[in-house]
Amino acid sequence: MSSVQQAVVPAPAAAAPRRTAKGWAYLRYGAGKVGGAVISLLAVLVTGFFLFRLIPGDPVKTMTGGRPVSAGQLAAYRREFGLDLPMWQQFTDYCGKALTGDLGTSYQFRAPVLDKIAEALPNTLLLTGTAFVLYTALGIVLGTRAAWRHDRLGDRLSTGLALTLYSVPSFWLGLLLIIVFSVGVGPIPGLFPTGGMESGGEEGFAYVLDVAHHLVLPVITLVAVEYGQTLLVTRSALLDEMASDYLTTARAKGLRDDLVRRRHAVPNALLPTVTLIFVNLGRTVAGVILVETVFSWPGLGGLFYQALSVPDLPLVQGLFFVFATAVIVMNTLADLVYPLLDPRVGR
Repeated sequence: MSSVQQAVVPAPAAAAPRRTAKGWAYLRYGAGKVGGAVISLLAVLVTGFFLFRLIPGDPVKTMTGGRPVSAGQLAAYRREFGLDLPMWQQFTDYCGKALTGDLGTSYQFRAPVLDKIAEALPNTLLLTGTAFVLYTALGIVLGTRAAWRHDRLGDRLSTGLALTLYSVPSFWLGLLLIIVFSVGVGPIPGLFPTGGMESGGEEGFAYVLDVAHHLVLPVITLVAVEYGQTLLVTRSALLDEMASDYLTTARAKGLRDDLVRRRHAVPNALLPTVTLIFVNLGRTVAGVILVETVFSWPGLGGLFYQALSVPDLPLVQGLFFVFATAVIVMNTLADLVYPLLDPRVGR
């Protein structure tokens, strides 16, 4: 065997321990992140129970609608909903049921909380999911162009517009869009519905078009308010990458500018954007309470607003737990994916 072969043969065996060490390091990193997520979920469970009991108002009296009710009837309602039990017993019952997947029964709907959430969840995902895809793509594209042509007029205009819209309250923008494009102002006719998800009576493809028609204004509201965050993060990350030596080397090799940007700069600059995408993905489940309320969209956000007005404690607690769980799970997934994209993380 030649000296070259002797030098080459041991290399795979030497690489195996390094791969094993990296695997164990990633497992320890992942276990720590998952453990932190479990602790966060338990904290949310406890916080949700006590937080919403600070809301002023008596749910039993609210549900009677101001009708004259005897003290005996009020006491019977409280027994039915378990509100006559000591606080510690209500808390232990709530935690015990929640850990088995039972979030209780809604006061106002007299239905399991999970059933009400499952009923409204597809509507929320349709609205926020559509907006998520649009504002993520728009933010990445415009953020990339703004960074690559930084300090030019286009960069200043796009960044200024993004900052302005990002600071606008979503409910205010939604109301403005309703006034202009639903009610109509001057020569502008009312083109879109003022709210709801459907007009009713439509079937098949006509129903799909009807829902899409109702989607336009709330989706525009969400995209206008949210795309600026993705744009600014992408722009900042790409500006940090543009001074790197490997980009100078790529240009020195004669690569076209758009090729350097697409193949080298953008993939490395997208790492912070990936984290933001996962965070926003968690928020698609949580919905947008103000936008859904303004447009009367029958999703989780509107359901949460209805539950707060009673207050319907089991429904409010259940929705709060689902919202927080979605965000925590997506944040954890982002933490687990990040080391796969950047090996420097999690060592």
